[in-house]
Amino acid sequence: MSALVVWTDELLRYDFGDHPLDPVRVELTMALAGGLGVLDRPGVTVVAPQPADDETLTRVHDPEYLDAVRAAPRAGPFGPMAHWGLGTGDNPIFERMHEASALVAGATVRAAEAVWHVEALRAINVAGGLHHAMAARASGFCVYNDPAIAITRLLDLGAERIAYVDVDVHHGDGVQEVFWNEPRVLTVSLHETPLALFPGTGFPSETGGPQAQGTAVNVALPPGTDDAGWLRAFHAVVPAVLRSFRPQLLVSQCGADTHHLDPLADLRLTVDGQRASYLALRALADELCDGRWVTTGGGGYALVEAVPRAWTHLLAIVTGEALEPATLTPVEWRELAKSRLTEARDGRRPRVRLLPEGPGIPNRLTDDVDPVWTPWQPVGKGDGVDDAIAATRREVFPLIGLDPHDPRD
Repeated sequence: MSALVVWTDELLRYDFGDHPLDPVRVELTMALAGGLGVLDRPGVTVVAPQPADDETLTRVHDPEYLDAVRAAPRAGPFGPMAHWGLGTGDNPIFERMHEASALVAGATVRAAEAVWHVEALRAINVAGGLHHAMAARASGFCVYNDPAIAITRLLDLGAERIAYVDVDVHHGDGVQEVFWNEPRVLTVSLHETPLALFPGTGFPSETGGPQAQGTAVNVALPPGTDDAGWLRAFHAVVPAVLRSFRPQLLVSQCGADTHHLDPLADLRLTVDGQRASYLALRALADELCDGRWVTTGGGGYALVEAVPRAWTHLLAIVTGEALEPATLTPVEWRELAKSRLTEARDGRRPRVRLLPEGPGIPNRLTDDVDPVWTPWQPVGKGDGVDDAIAATRREVFPLIGLDPHDPRD
């Protein structure tokens, strides 16, 4: 077993300022994982990335867009940069925006190259997962689309079948758009229904372009979906479509904003349910890809309460044995979290605060929930989750030779 963790503190410079996507969530994740010994396991290598160069970035993004990102800090907000999605409330301009964004992209590319070249079996960039960025537009807190850039790099290296699975609460629209008509890439996204949440795409009827029918798979879940419903939906769709596609390598985006405390969305997962989803992804990589798995972070806005615990579980699952849910958070980590909250009270980190309904600074990696779920059946409960499952299977499964009504598929 070998795993690569791509990390440097410089990744924290992807920072919009007074904004929900505060890099403290990544800082606290790496501190928690480090404090629990996850990064010091045998076979684990931590490497610093290099920024993606223009040649790499322009495999996905327009050259003129790169010029705009470079120029944006000098142009200021509300000017011509808005044409590129820059200087908006979602995507404020910050100093050295291009350099910080290129470093995030370079980190995910480094992870992908390591797995493809058999440098490591699995690799992770928790600072990545910026899945909304389009070819010529920033969107949804995302400047450069690092998962799409990394997948394109894998195609350039000779990959013939790559599966991308996105478990962020928001639809992975940017990645789907890039590979809409690319039969070598399967994109699967489980997300809150676009009827209720940004970006307003990701309906089950979105199944891929004319040359790639059945390679876009969307499970649009109703608000309020909990661990049991989410896991039922995952297992009713994802294993079947991946087995049909037979990927050589699995790429995933593991946004933690499905958590019930997340202030920007309305799913109801726990850290324990998220941990179960990461175990399921690893099992599919082991079954179908000889273990080859590249993964990233993504969204997540319960900055102290949920994201660091979820992604520490993810880091542990990527690097070896899963951590026990009841594992205590180290005292030193709790002190670091407390210091970041103190900075917020002093006005230095306005977005970092404890959520009133949350547990405070967590002292364990669990939400004390056993994420049990029951398998999907064609005649299910008739609830919104079963309706979502049925809609996806009805749209996609016939396109890939599967029976939408057979629970064995």
